[in-house]
Amino acid sequence: MTRVAAIDCGTNSIRLLVADADPATGTLVELDRRMTIVRLGQGVDRTGRLAPDALDRTFAACRDYAEIIKGLGAERLRFVATSASRDAENRDDFVRGVLDILGVEPEVITGDQEAEFSFTGATGELPGHEERLVVDIGGGSTEFVIGRAHVEAARSVDIGCVRLTERHIRHDPPSAAELAAVRADVDAALDLAEETVPLRGADTLVGLAGSVTTVAGIALGLDAYDSEAIHHSRIPRDTVAEITRSLAASTHEERAAIPVMHPGRVDVIVSGALVLLAIMDRVGASEVIVSEHDILDGIVWQAARDAG
Repeated sequence: MTRVAAIDCGTNSIRLLVADADPATGTLVELDRRMTIVRLGQGVDRTGRLAPDALDRTFAACRDYAEIIKGLGAERLRFVATSASRDAENRDDFVRGVLDILGVEPEVITGDQEAEFSFTGATGELPGHEERLVVDIGGGSTEFVIGRAHVEAARSVDIGCVRLTERHIRHDPPSAAELAAVRADVDAALDLAEETVPLRGADTLVGLAGSVTTVAGIALGLDAYDSEAIHHSRIPRDTVAEITRSLAASTHEERAAIPVMHPGRVDVIVSGALVLLAIMDRVGASEVIVSEHDILDGIVWQAARDAG
């Protein structure tokens, strides 16, 4: 077994997984998994740059993670940066800061690479070999990847809960026109994704990331966020639609009072739920299988293989 650490830095959150992994046996023993909302992508869609306070929040989280990684004695660290840092003109400032704190240079991966990591992490534990469509709804982008044992097609499109909220949502609760604008953007992006990935033919839809897991936690009626209860839960399309309508009609205060709601998702969950519902409608999925294992797990597997 190789002890490895993986960090996934996206538009809305930065997440850490430290695990012992053995690619030869398919064994992964999780030692520490955590997430911090840093909103690195704050304003990137509008300015094209990473904001100084967003960088400060991200670097503070990196310092916390450095202590955890050191304490657990990880032999290898891989840091992957996704949508926000791909889009930013000043991403060199981000790269230098991470290198100074963690001693590794962040890999600013493409959307297609992001999709492949997500697919590997999400499907590794699922039984059978049916064709699966994995969707990873992030803050700045959403990845679509379809395959059985291996990836057959993948596409990343620029719809995410932070990007769509900043682009369209001005009222609380959002107006009907704002909700319609979000849905129109999502539908246009799904048209693009469908040029590469056959969205309507998969046997199973697997959903990843915070928007999906939050909707699942609400659907399950949890009193607090419980990753074990959420992992591999099956949420019907009609339940997703009902929750989306409820969230869209709620105020910031009402959404914040939901027991499973992370404070950093309160203002972006409406857009995230709308993305999930639009995908289910396009796919024709009667349910979504929710996975807590995602791009982080895929990065850990790859880091362990590289170490071997």
